[in-house]
Amino acid sequence: MSDKESGIFSTIVAAPFGAVGIRVADSLLTELVYLPPRFQEKDPADFLSEKVATQILQYFDDPDYQFDLPLRPVGTTFQNAVWRGIASIPRGQVLTYGQIAKQIRSAPRAVGQACGANWYPLVIPCHRVTAAGGLGGFAHHDDETGFHLGVKRWLLAHEGVAEYA
Repeated sequence: MSDKESGIFSTIVAAPFGAVGIRVADSLLTELVYLPPRFQEKDPADFLSEKVATQILQYFDDPDYQFDLPLRPVGTTFQNAVWRGIASIPRGQVLTYGQIAKQIRSAPRAVGQACGANWYPLVIPCHRVTAAGGLGGFAHHDDETGFHLGVKRWLLAHEGVAEYA
C-alpha cells in the first residue's frame, strides 16, 4: 500500500475482513470504504475520525450497535429513498432488491445500483440486501470469490444471517 493510497483517508481501522477507510471533512463523515488486508491501520487525523473509528470497532464487537454519526448529505432523491429502506432492515434480517423496489415503487436493478452507490456502508447496511436467488452483488462487485462478496458474507454472518456463509 502506498502513502498515496492511504493518504486519502482520515483514518484506517483494521477489520476482520481487511480494513475500513474513513474520510471526514467539515465535521461530517464523507465516506466509508471497505479495504483489502494490505491496508495498514492509520491513526485518526481528528476527533470525528476517532469517533467514527470507535463506533466501527464497537459494531465489530456487537452487531446490534447503533451508529450515531454526522453524515454529509449525498445522493439523488431516489438513492436516498433506497438507503432509507435499507436502513430500516433490522440486524439479522435481509430483504431482496425486489422487496426494496416494491416498497419504493421501483425496479430491482435500480435498487441494486443505489445499493452500490452507498457512501456509508455499515451505517447504511446495504449488505442486508440480497438477490432473490442468492447473495447478489456488493459495492458494484459480483465476483463470487472476490473481496467485496467476502465482506458481505462476513457482515451477514456477524449479524446472524448464516445462510449466505
